[in-house]
Amino acid sequence: MQSKNRYRGRFEVLLWHYFSLVLIFMMEKPLFMLYAGGFNHNHGLKDYIKVVWHGLTIDLSVAGYLTVLPVLLIIIGIWISSFPVKRILQIYDIIVSLVLSLIFVGDAALYPFWGFKLDASVLFYLRTPKEAVASISPFMAVLGIAVVLVVAFLFFKILTRPLKPVSDPFRKVLMPLVVTVLNLLLFGPLFLAIRGGLSASTMNVGHAYFTTDQFLNHSAVNPGFSLLSSLSKTSDYSEWYDYLDEESRSEYFEGLYNTDDTGTEQLLNTTRPNVLIMVMEGFGGDFVHAISGRPDVTPRLDSLIKEGVFFSNCYASSFRTDRGLVCVMNGHPGLPMTSIMKLPVKSSRLPSIPDKLAERGYSTYFMYGGDINFTNMQSWLYSSGYSHITSETDFTLQERKTNNWGVNDDITFSRLFEELKSRKDSLWLSGFLSISSHEPFEVPYHRLEDKICNAFAYSDSCLGALVDSLRSTPLWDNLLLVVIPDHGFRYPQEGFAFDPHVHHIPVLWLGGAVKEPKVIDRFTSQTDIAATLLAQLGIDHSDFLFSRNVLSESYTYPFSFYTFSNGLCFIDSTGVTLYDDDSGQCLINDPEGAELRLNRGKAILQTLYDDLEAR
Repeated sequence: MQSKNRYRGRFEVLLWHYFSLVLIFMMEKPLFMLYAGGFNHNHGLKDYIKVVWHGLTIDLSVAGYLTVLPVLLIIIGIWISSFPVKRILQIYDIIVSLVLSLIFVGDAALYPFWGFKLDASVLFYLRTPKEAVASISPFMAVLGIAVVLVVAFLFFKILTRPLKPVSDPFRKVLMPLVVTVLNLLLFGPLFLAIRGGLSASTMNVGHAYFTTDQFLNHSAVNPGFSLLSSLSKTSDYSEWYDYLDEESRSEYFEGLYNTDDTGTEQLLNTTRPNVLIMVMEGFGGDFVHAISGRPDVTPRLDSLIKEGVFFSNCYASSFRTDRGLVCVMNGHPGLPMTSIMKLPVKSSRLPSIPDKLAERGYSTYFMYGGDINFTNMQSWLYSSGYSHITSETDFTLQERKTNNWGVNDDITFSRLFEELKSRKDSLWLSGFLSISSHEPFEVPYHRLEDKICNAFAYSDSCLGALVDSLRSTPLWDNLLLVVIPDHGFRYPQEGFAFDPHVHHIPVLWLGGAVKEPKVIDRFTSQTDIAATLLAQLGIDHSDFLFSRNVLSESYTYPFSFYTFSNGLCFIDSTGVTLYDDDSGQCLINDPEGAELRLNRGKAILQTLYDDLEAR
């Protein structure tokens, strides 16, 4: 009987391990909701219960993955008495506890800023640790590490259960054989849990979706599974988002991106201006009054909009800086689960504004006050045609300490002006990326009480000061200044993280090269600025496959398209369709023209990945 109890103890350890993991996953969900915004969303007890319940199938699956190895270890230990099962299981549980803790804490900490569950994109940022922690203070970093370790310790205490020693397993061969068979039988239910049952569809994050409230859906998704599923995507990009058969894809995509320049309205008084492209970090619709934002945050930009060509219905094509820069400079829409900037072989084959201008005799410059290697930016800049790059290392050590991300905007804007004044080139293109309107929003400026709004107001004041300085010099006369955000920023953090209002961005052309003030109110995308600008300069842009000259008479079907984390949005005169691929559902879908918008959006996304595979 004692021998049976010892073997039964090992079987109980496996059951304890599996259901402890499930319990941990269930406990994580309400804690995530409370930290990431549950109080702000006014959710009741019933919502918490639904989140736990609907997320259970994925929790069972992840617990299954993490129990396979313990089953194998215990089977080995049944037959080989000298095998250190207990020690290996302890090490395994320590690793599992630490990894799960990192995932849970990281997911909760990043969600308020990202608005989506942890996925493989976090690994790209961890390649540059300095920038990965730039958004948090040293105190918060230390606190985060402490929380991870405490949570890992608690997970380990829950997971571990004393393993009774088994001596002389071959004394009675029958008992080890029976117990081995029982343990092997565990693979059946573990497989079903991992797969998600016997239905045709295998386990995916959509299993946890149950409502139109995205916060509740995201809360129900196991962050470990979210990360794992994004890592497991095939490298054959043509298989991603394979919604339609080829004939249907071609039919819905046909005519959406016309590259014709027939009858282009001329907004400039020269075809060879000097060009300054100011990419403003996060300057979305929530802060700019001219596009229904707050009235007191960006007074300088709001006033400048009245003096130039203002694209009032433009939408950011993606949601992160590395994607937004590609949208602007390459005229290429952002990709939901992939950053083409981080794929040098692919990004180097995209056409770009600096390459086109360099071919026409322009000298090309780019300035960024942060780490130029972050998200592979430097490689992308050079391959896109920028010859001269100014970055964080070109500033003094004291200047580099003014912002968690690098150098504050007042310093970089002033440096930019001095460089422009001293420039001897007859024709030049300068790209610039601001930095201070980014979390943690610590700036040397104190006009507004709200910390986030104040940071945007600070960058706005720097922009205004630069324009004032440029006006006072001959540089202004032949200058085209393009002010365009890299992406929007959700503020306050309510509603959909990728709502059209968040992606609505101000795009302004300013300078002495502009004929007269004008408002372009037709629907446009951030990616259209490339073709529209090049057409004004009389430069062919037919190789920009996803960028349209919106000032051409051929632009007869105005629409905006953007992507977010595993989803897309298509906007035209009939309404808005916002589609989430995780759930396979439309979160927003205005009735008129709903099916056509959805299919056109899917056709664009599918074409984008087919094109990516072909490059």
